Amino acid sequence: MRSIWNGSISFGLVSIPVKLMNATENHAISFRQIHLADGGRIRYRKVCELDEEEIPASETVKAYEDADGTVIPVTDEDLASLPLPTAKTIEIEGFVPASAIDPLQLDSAYYLSANGVPAAKPYALLREALRRSGKVAVAKYAIRGRERLGMLRVVDEVIAMHGLLWPDEIRAPEDVAPDAGVKVRDAELDLADALMNTLGDADLDTLHDEYREAIEELVAAKAAGEPVAEEETEEPGGQVIDLMAALESSVRAAEEAKGDGGGKADGGDEADGKDADVHPIKGRTPRSGGSGDGAKKAAKKAAKSTVKEGAGKRAAQKDAPARKTPARKTAAKKTAAKKTAAKKTAPGARKRTSA
Repeated sequence: MRSIWNGSISFGLVSIPVKLMNATENHAISFRQIHLADGGRIRYRKVCELDEEEIPASETVKAYEDADGTVIPVTDEDLASLPLPTAKTIEIEGFVPASAIDPLQLDSAYYLSANGVPAAKPYALLREALRRSGKVAVAKYAIRGRERLGMLRVVDEVIAMHGLLWPDEIRAPEDVAPDAGVKVRDAELDLADALMNTLGDADLDTLHDEYREAIEELVAAKAAGEPVAEEETEEPGGQVIDLMAALESSVRAAEEAKGDGGGKADGGDEADGKDADVHPIKGRTPRSGGSGDGAKKAAKKAAKSTVKEGAGKRAAQKDAPARKTPARKTAAKKTAAKKTAAKKTAPGARKRTSA
């Protein structure tokens, strides 16, 4: 790995020379902008808005714009003159349990490598001290022109550092939660728990970027001059008409996808006082590569199917004309037959009485 920063970790009076390397890489596909008519590249040039001339990088400096619109130039020399103790040092401020760090603060991730043979012993000392304490180190460091907050933890045999956002950079979730009047019933929670248990644990190693793969296939097809196949995309579902039925269908579909067979989940619609129509979901068999992935897709299809079927049945019941049920027709026929038999029997009975 190529190092992007050289400095040291300050652990009290112990100084540990280290190299900083990116722990992650971006696999997103990058595009260029071109002129569609002739394929020419579209490039951006830095042009001064006053004289409309292109400015080279050597004549470009940073500037701070004040509230009244005043522009104050700030050169690299000005920034270099500022006192910044963490410019070449990762200064450990203290130690906290890992649970004390809000995941919202996590930013970039790096690996720290011992820089040179003399750094190996103090590096291993800090690594084992972190491992035995079960805590993480909170530190300050500076990179790319600004001071940042970091968290040091042990990953296998390496010390990793996560860049952290400063606490005042985390927004409060105002007006994000749903209305307080929304109530969740125990029966719905039971079905949600059943669905979570059926879907099981997520295997992160089996997950991959399907959109990126689709882009690669698209580019390969266009490069080969082949027609591009258009896939139908489902419209996002509307309001869930019957939440209980959608949950129960999702549980059944997830069980079928895992090969456990369908079965009625506990906590059905008894609490609602009405029955929900639940139908098995027909579709292609999930890939055998990951039952959890197939179960999740089947559960989503089940919820969508239940919503559509519920809406269609309600509409059909609303528009259908009122008519007698087969049971009522049968009962009416039996009553008419009894009346006819009574009329035929009546004259004979009168004759026997007069005799």
